[in-house]
Amino acid sequence: SLFTGGKRIRPILCLTAAEVVGGHNFDVNKIVPVACALECIHTYSLIHDDLPSMDNDELRRGKPTNHMLYGEAQAILAGDGLLTWAFDLISDKERGNLTAEQRLDICHTIARAAGSLGMVGGQSLDILSENQDIEFDTLATIHKSKTGALITCSVLAGGIAGNSSKEQLRALKQYGDAIGLAFQIVDDLLNVTATTEELGKTAGSDAEKGKATYPAFYGIEETRKKAIAAVENAIESLNIFDEKADPLRELARYIYTRSN
Repeated sequence: SLFTGGKRIRPILCLTAAEVVGGHNFDVNKIVPVACALECIHTYSLIHDDLPSMDNDELRRGKPTNHMLYGEAQAILAGDGLLTWAFDLISDKERGNLTAEQRLDICHTIARAAGSLGMVGGQSLDILSENQDIEFDTLATIHKSKTGALITCSVLAGGIAGNSSKEQLRALKQYGDAIGLAFQIVDDLLNVTATTEELGKTAGSDAEKGKATYPAFYGIEETRKKAIAAVENAIESLNIFDEKADPLRELARYIYTRSN
């Protein structure tokens, strides 16, 4: 599951944010284990998300999902293993060149984002909200927690490793929050407008499962506008940085224009 493709958005955000605040002399190798850990956590979440007891998806990244190949029990264990391995990667003092304080801060940031206050909590609320008449505020909470939290913490982890100032870290958080929202809005759009072949996963599954989405609330065109606005907010939040933050700006634009 870890090597079946994917955009690697979260590790790229982590590495790029570290380079932005760390300067030209920053050794990106010091944070590669953290970037890998973020991808491990993301992949674990996809394996569990696809389980029959959750979204019951048979296709991921154009290939059969983990439980379709190895069974539900092995899929659960694979996810558990990836989650725990992630914190092994971050905390191992033999990997990377981070201070003990940086490792602790990064572990804490990721644990909050991945747990009940973030991704897991968002997934739980998403399941409970299926086929329910929910308020938009609930949808916003689902998106911010289930998808946005890990994206934001990927940027923050890079900032911590790059020794960012408090002002820089605030700007990175605003950026992460905005692109996290944009990412999920575009996911909602693609589930409606793209084909299964384009997505690499089952198209139209959100509506079939009665999930609350931006298109369901606003329609397709208004949803596109909201995605663009979120990308613009992300780019604007980087105003305190010079051209060295251009890769983050381009990543924000890519999140809107991607096709899967």
